[in-house]
Amino acid sequence: MEKKFDLVVIGTGAGGSTVAHKCREAGWDVAIIDSRRFGGTCALRGCDPKKVLVGAAELIDWNHRMKRKGVSAKGAEINWQELMQFKKTFTDPVSENREKGYGKAGIAVFHGRARFLGKTTVEIGDDTLTGRYVHIAAGAKPADLGIPGEEYLTTSTQFMEMEKLPERIVFVGGGYIAFEFAHIASCAGAKVQILHRGPRPLEGFDPDLVDSLVEATCDLGVDFRLNTTVESVEKDRDQFVVRASAEDTQVTFEADMVVHSAGRVPDIDDMNLEKAGIKRGRKGILVNEYLQSVSNPLVYAAGDGADSGGLPLTPVATMEANAAASNLLKGNHHQPNNAGIPTVVFTLPPLAAVGLREEEATKLGLKFKVKHEDTSGWYSSRRIGLKYLGFKTLVEEDTGRILGAHLLGAHAEEVINIFALAIRNGLKAEDLKTMIYAYPTSASDISYML
Repeated sequence: MEKKFDLVVIGTGAGGSTVAHKCREAGWDVAIIDSRRFGGTCALRGCDPKKVLVGAAELIDWNHRMKRKGVSAKGAEINWQELMQFKKTFTDPVSENREKGYGKAGIAVFHGRARFLGKTTVEIGDDTLTGRYVHIAAGAKPADLGIPGEEYLTTSTQFMEMEKLPERIVFVGGGYIAFEFAHIASCAGAKVQILHRGPRPLEGFDPDLVDSLVEATCDLGVDFRLNTTVESVEKDRDQFVVRASAEDTQVTFEADMVVHSAGRVPDIDDMNLEKAGIKRGRKGILVNEYLQSVSNPLVYAAGDGADSGGLPLTPVATMEANAAASNLLKGNHHQPNNAGIPTVVFTLPPLAAVGLREEEATKLGLKFKVKHEDTSGWYSSRRIGLKYLGFKTLVEEDTGRILGAHLLGAHAEEVINIFALAIRNGLKAEDLKTMIYAYPTSASDISYML
């Protein structure tokens, strides 16, 4: 059946839902499509449920760190099945509530995989939808590794749905997923290995702090292997055999589960974008500064599926969605602001960053001062038994502008927001240095970081 709308939105996550609601509020006839459960990655299989698991791991880590420091919580452990049930109290209601919200707003909903038939026409099962405009926010999926046995890899989505934690887990790749899930699994009692093909994991973060995080990861009992390229995964009765090469040497690992943690790519490969004249790049649909397709002006895109230059983060997708909605409704006038966007790896302790790294600032020809220190001896670290911590800040010499901040330590995921506020609003290092903070808090350490 053919149906016409003012706007067809592909994706019900942060990058799509906002656009659908804002355009509907403006009186447009809107349809929204998703091939998965409504709600998107963050609410269902990403940020939110992951943080529930991280919270449990933090409790176990606290218990380990505070032994012989006045705390003895014998027998503290994670009951994985109960933890999964607790996590589901957050994720299970999302899809139904989201769909009810669309219905209440008068947004037409469609379940299925969208494929383009023309510039603004898509097919979903037996339905054909044509819009005056199309907005694409289809999210991301695990990258294709191109290795034999790839079908045996467990995705991050599947990891967060499993009812029983395997005893031995191998993570293929050294990105966010590997670090965060390895810390969770290790605290839950699993034997964990991370195999990363390059010499440096978490390439988007400061290398000195990443080195400290790797030490903290190993201290949890994780076997971390750099320069180790996975070449195949085999099923051997009740276990998996991972074959890899490390510095011209063949190595083999056995595991009960092998997890894909080697990156994600835009989930747009099978949409027949060429039928709509939509050009794409490696990072997604090619868009201009207004999030409009460079090759089809009737199409906009946001979030993980758009090659917009923004970080693949939920708040960025929401910001882009707001900009795209405004541009759809009022004509191109709103550009997303990517300055000072903080990002965090929710490990134990968390690693956070905002702004430029040293190598980036150097390439830009900026003159800046770097302050870098191990903070394991600071009061804020010693009182909670943390060993692997530090910070690095970059301040421009002439202007005093904060160019970048990189933190590893307790509450880094919160403190980084203050640095982000400063960068986005042009505050200078002196402004944060002379701020009167509540004390003693993690934020009060900022004065000593600048």
